[in-house]
Amino acid sequence: MRTVKIGTRESRLAVLQAELLADYIRESCQGFQPELVAMKTTGDRILDRKLDEIGGKGLFVKELDRALREGSSDVSIHSLKDVPAEVPQDLPLLGYSRREDARDVLVLPKGTTTVQPALPLGCSSARRTIQLKKLFPGMEIKSIRGNVLTRLEKLDRGEYSGLVLAAAGLKRLGLEERISRYFSTEELLPAAGQGILAVQGRSGEAYGYLEGFFHADSTWCALAERSFIRTLDGGCSSPLAAYAVIENSGTLKLTGLYAAETSLEYQIGSIIGRKDEAEKLGRDLALTLRPLQSASCGKSLQCW
Repeated sequence: MRTVKIGTRESRLAVLQAELLADYIRESCQGFQPELVAMKTTGDRILDRKLDEIGGKGLFVKELDRALREGSSDVSIHSLKDVPAEVPQDLPLLGYSRREDARDVLVLPKGTTTVQPALPLGCSSARRTIQLKKLFPGMEIKSIRGNVLTRLEKLDRGEYSGLVLAAAGLKRLGLEERISRYFSTEELLPAAGQGILAVQGRSGEAYGYLEGFFHADSTWCALAERSFIRTLDGGCSSPLAAYAVIENSGTLKLTGLYAAETSLEYQIGSIIGRKDEAEKLGRDLALTLRPLQSASCGKSLQCW
């Protein structure tokens, strides 16, 4: 029996997500036995500053990458939206899970039914902030760090009027009942990869036994979304968003949002094409939007 050591962050959500891969291995990979290797990352330890002030998304994968290289783990599993646009050549992304709900949601304090304007809305990204300022004009949008459960504790203590979180995380945690409102992807364009899990391994090793965990349509969507942010040099400080869907015709529609780092103004555009050209579609849309950073806030550009 071969043991497959799965590297994961140690938060409850991260461990639950790693268990999805572990369950697949137990049920579908004869001769393999999963073992979770949970660890705290730099991004989990430093909670008093915004991510862009301390190094961006890479702080959530640094320790996991080290464990892979040293052999302490055989694979890592990540929320794809936390994976930097560029990954090391020796630690490739092996594949992508079926996508959970990609939408953002509003969570209110227990016992309340409406947003209280006197208190700030909490969110953790520039992407959400610039879009929320349009949806909730005049309200303070305040950064909040920590895992989902920590954020909910701060909310219920009365520090925030509401939180904007990913539906996928709440559903995986069994906290769907805390959702007060789903934002459509037109209202709040999701982060690239939101709702998708990514599995990372070491180059040159065989991982064919994991093939059944990966999902074809999620893969095309992930490739298009990540190509978009990679072309725009997307890091945690860049207000970027990308969301792809496979339409009934089998084509891929990608919608992207781009703003300059210091601006609340943004452009949204869409492009449609063959799904097997996903990465090209991402690049083409990014190059179309990038020169338009000075255009008026929220104006929509359709690139068919």
